[in-house]
Amino acid sequence: MNDTIDQSRMCSVGLLTTDCYDDLGNFIVQADEAGHDFVVTPISHPTLRRVLNEDKSISEQEQRNWKDRPVFDRKDLVIRSAEWSGRAVGLLADWIQLDSSEPEVRMCSELALKQEMDWACHISLSGLIFPALPTGSLFNTARVINSAVKSMSYTQFLVRVPLTDKKNVQENLSWKQWNRFRTLTEYNTKIHVALEITSELPSDKQLLDMWLAEPIKAVIVPAEIFVENAKGYPVLSKPHQKFIQNLMDKMKPDMIVTLPPTQIHKKATPQSYSEYIGYLNRRLPPLKDVDQFASGYQDFLQAPLQPLMDNLENQTYEVFEKDPIKYQQYEKAVYKALLDRVEYDSDYVTTIMVVGAGRGPLVNCCLRAAEKSERKIHVYALEKNHNAYVTLQNAKADVWGDKVTLVFADMRKWTPPTKCDILVSELLGSFGDNELSPECLDGAQKFIKEGGISIPANYTAFASPLASTRLNNNVAAYKDLEHYETPYVVMFQQVCELAPPKALWSFEHPNTQGDIPADGDPMNNLHNVRYNHVEFTVKHDMVMNGIAGYFESVLYKDVMISIRPKTHSPGMFSWFPIYFPIRTPVQVPKDSTVSLQFWRLTDAKKVWYEWTVTVQGRNGEEMTTLPIHNVGGRSYFVGL
Repeated sequence: MNDTIDQSRMCSVGLLTTDCYDDLGNFIVQADEAGHDFVVTPISHPTLRRVLNEDKSISEQEQRNWKDRPVFDRKDLVIRSAEWSGRAVGLLADWIQLDSSEPEVRMCSELALKQEMDWACHISLSGLIFPALPTGSLFNTARVINSAVKSMSYTQFLVRVPLTDKKNVQENLSWKQWNRFRTLTEYNTKIHVALEITSELPSDKQLLDMWLAEPIKAVIVPAEIFVENAKGYPVLSKPHQKFIQNLMDKMKPDMIVTLPPTQIHKKATPQSYSEYIGYLNRRLPPLKDVDQFASGYQDFLQAPLQPLMDNLENQTYEVFEKDPIKYQQYEKAVYKALLDRVEYDSDYVTTIMVVGAGRGPLVNCCLRAAEKSERKIHVYALEKNHNAYVTLQNAKADVWGDKVTLVFADMRKWTPPTKCDILVSELLGSFGDNELSPECLDGAQKFIKEGGISIPANYTAFASPLASTRLNNNVAAYKDLEHYETPYVVMFQQVCELAPPKALWSFEHPNTQGDIPADGDPMNNLHNVRYNHVEFTVKHDMVMNGIAGYFESVLYKDVMISIRPKTHSPGMFSWFPIYFPIRTPVQVPKDSTVSLQFWRLTDAKKVWYEWTVTVQGRNGEEMTTLPIHNVGGRSYFVGL
């Protein structure tokens, strides 16, 4: 593999030490020469521990003076000025005990923490790392930190969280403690994770994947977890490599290597560690076509398109026409339909109607399929967007000629001069039916001859419970109900599904189930109403932040397109998944059941979705029930 990589995928690498109290500047220079981008060091010298007065050596008067006006003495500080603040991340004192049973220790710890944080902000330190959370009670720790970070703007605050609990690697005890802490802080967006990799990794992949949904800003890799390769250089085991590279790929965290107190590998140096981390970074798997297309859009909330109510812009058409896989599959479907529909007949002309023709890519698919199948065709291309229609006119004049008849009309209202053998459309949205393909094709199916073919033939919506702190924070930033009740098209990045998706409902075309006259329009839209509930058993304690939605479509017989992860069409990027937020993060205990209730509803003017979530314990007791979201389409709907 090429040894170069897109710089946008490169992670910064830092060096952590707790033993540079006397000459930080020299340590930074040495770290820089060893290839490190920054250093991590304590803010203050251990002598500052005197504030706890554990040895009772400070008089009561001195204690009162310190508490009333705590001031650093220069000798107390490791990071003594702003000179190195851009190259250093500070470690908060590890002796701070905010949940100590001793009131005096708690009070002094709080004072010391605020003093260090104030100094770090004063000199614009790039980041602060809080030592590992206490294993027992952390109520006061959460209260103090939640209050203290409110005034922070430039300096990032991270909590050091071990990946696993040393005593029980196969349980997510460490995550549970982090989850308690961030719940107590009300998902404070100023608090991030410095994930410390442990020597043992859980064998259950989901216990690793669940960290992808957390706000990880840094990954700490202790020197002790490295092993020696045949030449004596420090390397990581294959499972460690894979997990760390996954974090690099999805999160792009700062990588921090800790130095051991004594050399533990023959050829271990600060440079050897930084070079190895860089080596892993350069050898990330190449970006897939979908990821390259989505660059810059990962976890970005986008409103779904409404092509029926709004005319799409030229740039939107152009972007999606670059998808080679979608049109490859459409061409294959038309080709097979032509072979099945018409035995070879040099005189018969197959009529194909492309509804919602846009700028003409499906028309081109039909013409190529006809050439390959050696069948004669005539195409009617319908489009209601007057701007896109001009592009169709250009294509007819310059390329298509008499093979194509253009029609400027809404497919639901047009009366065709003849019926078609094959009806082709690309009206699908990320949830299958969310761009009103059922309603549009209800109006267009009167174009089809008896026994005629619709491409697509059907599509199914899928849903699954999803964890993502990042998406939750993105929605919460709007601070209103409307955005919690609006679905978004999102290229998922920092997410973790609690369980694989399940099917909600399907639509078939032509629709023979609804009360639709053969040569007319439906009396109403009630036949397109849908409801279903699906249940998921969750194997580990997790948090649910929303619902992931996908679709899977049969174009014709065995020709499919899909964005469902298990059956995703390789290389297809026309659709990102859809994300339905929930108003409150839901705690999901191990072995509990998450039930999603979903409705697709309609009236004379609009279509909308409603959804809610319930959680039942392993014994069937109901633990959580959320309100029904988007009642009556009050926050989001698709206009008819």
